[in-house]
Amino acid sequence: MSTKAKSEQSNTYIKNLLHSALTAGIILSVASAMASPAPATAQFGGLLKKKSSSEPAESTRCNESAGASAGRSIVGGMLRNFAGRATRGMGGIAQFIPSDAVAGILTDAIACKLDPKEQQQAADATLEVTRSEETGATAEWTSETRENVSGRSTVTDRTALADGRSCMDITDVIIVDGEETSISKRMCRNPGETRYSILV
Repeated sequence: MSTKAKSEQSNTYIKNLLHSALTAGIILSVASAMASPAPATAQFGGLLKKKSSSEPAESTRCNESAGASAGRSIVGGMLRNFAGRATRGMGGIAQFIPSDAVAGILTDAIACKLDPKEQQQAADATLEVTRSEETGATAEWTSETRENVSGRSTVTDRTALADGRSCMDITDVIIVDGEETSISKRMCRNPGETRYSILV
C-alpha cells in the first residue's frame, strides 16, 4: 500500500472516531437533560402534554413522574439506535393519576402506581378496615386488571382527639411486579360523620 493510500486510510479512521465521539456526546447531553428535575415540557416543548396549573397537587406529581418516564423512553430509543445497550435499567413502574373517587382515601404515593380499577380496590380495602374500627384489622386485594399487583390496608392504631374526632393510623402496602411500597396515613372522622378521611 502506497504512503498516500495509508494516509487517506488513517484520515478516514480519525474522522470516524471523531464522528462517533460527537454522536456519543450529543446522546449523553440529551440523557442528562432527561435525568434533570426540569419540567418535561421545558425539555421537549410541545412533545409532551403541558400540565394545567389548576390540576390537584397529587395529579401534578403523578404527571411529573409520568413525564419523566416518557422522557426516559425517548432517550432510551435514541440510545438503542446508536449504542444498542445504553438504556438498560432506565425503565420504571407505570404512573397513573388518582381518580376523584379515591380522594381523601389514598395517598398519591399509592394511587400513582395503580390504575383506576386498582385505586378503587385499594380504597375499598381502606374503607373496610375503617368500618371495623379495630386495631389490627386488615383487608387485602388482588388486581383485577393486571398481573403481579396486589395490596392490603391495616389499622395500626386508634386515637381520640381532644376536639372530638376519632382517628386511625393505617398502613397501605402495594406490590407491583415485585416492588413493595408501604405508606402510613392518619384518617379521621368528625363527630356525627360516618366516613374517615386522610388528615392533611
